[in-house]
Amino acid sequence: MKHLALHALAASGSPLSVRDAVDQNSVSTTDKPLIDSEALQDTIRAENLIARAKHLYEMAKLSQSEQTPATRVIGSKGHNATLDYIHDTLKNLSDYYTVSRQPFVVASGQAYRGSLDIDGNRFIYAVPVELTPPTDYQHIIGELVVVANYGCNESDYPPELKANIALIDGSGNCSYSTKSELAGKAGAMAAVLTRKKHDKQPFPGSLEDPLPNHVATFALDSYSSIEIELLIEYKSPVQVKASIQGWAAHTTTDNIIAQTIEGDPDNCVMVGAHSDSVHLGPGINDNGSGLLALLEVAIQLAKFKVNNCVRFAWFSAEEEGLLGSSYYVHNLTPGENRKIRVFMDYDMLASPNYVYHIYNGQNSNHPVGSQELRDLYVDWYTAHGLNYTLVPFDGRSDYDPFLKAGIPAGGVHAGVDGWKKEEEYEKFGGLLRHLYDWCYHKMCDDVSNLNLIAWEVNTKLVAHALATYARSLEGFPERRRRWT
Repeated sequence: MKHLALHALAASGSPLSVRDAVDQNSVSTTDKPLIDSEALQDTIRAENLIARAKHLYEMAKLSQSEQTPATRVIGSKGHNATLDYIHDTLKNLSDYYTVSRQPFVVASGQAYRGSLDIDGNRFIYAVPVELTPPTDYQHIIGELVVVANYGCNESDYPPELKANIALIDGSGNCSYSTKSELAGKAGAMAAVLTRKKHDKQPFPGSLEDPLPNHVATFALDSYSSIEIELLIEYKSPVQVKASIQGWAAHTTTDNIIAQTIEGDPDNCVMVGAHSDSVHLGPGINDNGSGLLALLEVAIQLAKFKVNNCVRFAWFSAEEEGLLGSSYYVHNLTPGENRKIRVFMDYDMLASPNYVYHIYNGQNSNHPVGSQELRDLYVDWYTAHGLNYTLVPFDGRSDYDPFLKAGIPAGGVHAGVDGWKKEEEYEKFGGLLRHLYDWCYHKMCDDVSNLNLIAWEVNTKLVAHALATYARSLEGFPERRRRWT
């Protein structure tokens, strides 16, 4: 069994400046030793990681206001500061990396609060749909006007809808976006979408892309929909008071890519983590733990020479639906795709009630090489006397676009939003039948939410996997031209 030197108990210190982070790496590349896994692992210190986490939390607080929590959601001051921090840190290693931003436009938004009172009663299961425009912090007051059919045609919207609130059947062959847009064109101030009991439309649904004629839009659950339908049969007019606080807009954000100047450019080892959080919290575990692990490894890697090129990626808008990684992969040419020998994804490495989960890549079901990566993780945990659990790919993180593009991929994580099962408790300890991360997507996902032992262990594993393949891809399967 190999001895794993951990430094988590000494984890303290002030945030590292960009200059502090890179001064030690100013030796010319020709004088540096060839990358070695143990040597790279030995540079990983929990005190450096936690110092960066404290700095990241200060960035999240830049977004804080009366209406907004500390957050690093895309488009926020906190996320913009995160991107600048990653970019500027790596630009100070410009003799080792080429660093670039890859901008792209996404539809984003957040409804902070929503209220819908109909006939004087608050409907608590009336939920603002995703990407709805707000009511500008004011209550809209008007009469409820029923829209004909499914509200998919302009002729379904009666003239009396002007300055009132549209009640629209959420079913039919047109989107919520179309219904909200047509309501706005007809002069409605807001729209309320009803739902059938067995409706397969996701709840609350989304307007998909902000458009000028969209109006503040609510979705009702099926029981509230029945209640409204019964009400309008026996009473007219029905008064409505509605309010949505929030925003929806097109946002330009960036992926950040850093690639070693040296190393075989036709055989690239790629690692990635998402840089954003959800709106409701600062995202220090999800995914500050992943992005900072990669940043720390990137800084320490600059002390070494590599045989194969190493490409780091910090993907934006993962929390909006893997948008950054999807955009990156979609824009690869076939030739560029084949140069990526393997992709490793790191998301949530420091969950407080941690486990060591490895994605169960199998060459029979996934691009060939995914199984070899899985086995590398297995061997490392085993060599250090650590338990692990194999878990299936679930499509919820940035590895997914790579797998779909035929690129071998995998990763590890410390537990997401599930509960620790008995067999996991026996392997890892912690709290039985408690969440892996009780602050997942919440305001409490701050520095106190990090398990430093798990974080340092997993960051050393990140370093090991990267160093292994940066040194040699001998025995790792060659890329196939096509994968199905």
